[in-house]
Amino acid sequence: MNPHTGTGPPQRTGVRAPSRPVRTPPRPARLALRPPTFPPGPLCGAWWPRTDDLFAELPSLTEAFDAMRGRVSRMASHRDTWPATPCDLPVPGHTVKAAWFASGFDPNMIRLFSYGVGRWDLLVVPPRTETATAARLMAAAADPALHLTASELLAAERSFHAGDEAVREQGQMEQWEDEGGAPRRPWPTRGPLSTPATVTVRDPFVASRQVR
Repeated sequence: MNPHTGTGPPQRTGVRAPSRPVRTPPRPARLALRPPTFPPGPLCGAWWPRTDDLFAELPSLTEAFDAMRGRVSRMASHRDTWPATPCDLPVPGHTVKAAWFASGFDPNMIRLFSYGVGRWDLLVVPPRTETATAARLMAAAADPALHLTASELLAAERSFHAGDEAVREQGQMEQWEDEGGAPRRPWPTRGPLSTPATVTVRDPFVASRQVR
């Protein structure tokens, strides 16, 4: 008999209720957008997802656009861009309808639609892209002076890397042939993405940086 209540077993002390798992909030989308005051171009900016899991990545992207441009109701992309191609994508507060294209759509782009506001075409920077390369691509996609499609921007970046590698190999050969000479600086490389560009990536883990 319980001396305090007169009935039942004695109460256990020092036992805590099971704690609820703490959910980590999604990290902000890494975005670079063209200034809205400029006329639209082939792209409105760029998005750098962290993975190729659209179910996990789309909520942070739509959250950013819901706050800045209006609620995203639909999206469109190429079938080869993402491993999964669902028709409905749940995001906080609503569901985004998806349309998938096998041809006639840039495979390096995603298109977002908002209620009564318009549409936005974004370069999708591959998730495993090096930070400096991603920042260069995002700056170019958000630059009102450039009028390149998503695939053209990626092709220009590949050409820039190929030319930079050729210059590096030439410099190494000249240094090897120059007996006892000081290492020579590689020649400057010019290309559509090789000029210095500043991009503000909306991500607390990637600060604003000057990319050369």
